[in-house]
Amino acid sequence: MEIIANAEVQSLDEPWSGEVKSGKHQFMTDKPESLGGQDRGPAPYDFICSGLVSCTMITLRMYASHKGLELGQFSVEADFNSNKEGKEWIERRLSFAQPLSDELKQKILDISSKTPVTKTLLRSLDIKTVLL
Repeated sequence: MEIIANAEVQSLDEPWSGEVKSGKHQFMTDKPESLGGQDRGPAPYDFICSGLVSCTMITLRMYASHKGLELGQFSVEADFNSNKEGKEWIERRLSFAQPLSDELKQKILDISSKTPVTKTLLRSLDIKTVLL
């Protein structure tokens, strides 16, 4: 077994607010004001989208480096969607500052569908919870 990521959250006095620690990094989590929070940090589903877009960017840069390609500046954005029937999905959008060939566009779409976080989100995942 190998731990590939770790995070801890400590609840704060304000409802919904917490301080998240991951490795050497610290940041806040909260709910939006519209849901009773103070919007002091990303909400839980924002972190899911953040992990996906970060992994996509890193994977594409690794691919480009390995293949000697220059992708230039680009952005990756994701929205987590849910409807009243309980269906959930993520829409991911990639935008490149420089023009790309049709062949490279298709390769980028293929690679994006195979990033490690994409694969994790697409398969079922067991979550074991224990009380300490």
